[in-house]
Amino acid sequence: MYAIVEMAGQQFKVAKDQKVYVHRLQTEEGKKVTFDKVLLLDDNGNVTVGAPVIEGAAVEAKVVKHLKGDKVIVFKKKRRKGYRKKNGHRQSLTEIVVESIVAKGAKKAAPAKAKAEKPVAKKEAAAPAPKKEAPKAKATEDLSSKTVAELKELAKAAGITGISSMKKAELIEALSK
Repeated sequence: MYAIVEMAGQQFKVAKDQKVYVHRLQTEEGKKVTFDKVLLLDDNGNVTVGAPVIEGAAVEAKVVKHLKGDKVIVFKKKRRKGYRKKNGHRQSLTEIVVESIVAKGAKKAAPAKAKAEKPVAKKEAAAPAPKKEAPKAKATEDLSSKTVAELKELAKAAGITGISSMKKAELIEALSK
């Protein structure tokens, strides 16, 4: 059984107990990592292709160690110009060992976190709305001390349309109504 998985921005063909070197992952050594972007699964000739990924499939791996790859020499030269630049680079890598390939029933951790954050953001967005309405009731003198950008934000909060073409005086007049 093998799978084609996207790990750290690259696609790899992996099998159980295979050692793979990927771009540096933020996971600590010895911890387990789950990759849920499985693009293709082959189970003894039974091939499943995702569109773009296979739902419920995942590859579980263990981080063995973090290391640096071999040195790559970058040498630039322009002949007859005296221009030569030599540079070196060592890519940061993570060595992982594939522990299992799950075809069905894998849980996605990322969407659960996103759902938990969205309600909090809605509560925070609801709280500042009354603060934006308070400056509208102030006199036109207070509005004249604000910048055009601040006035456009106030107009947008008030639901005034066509503010992109308005000048400062027009924005103050529209907000004072």
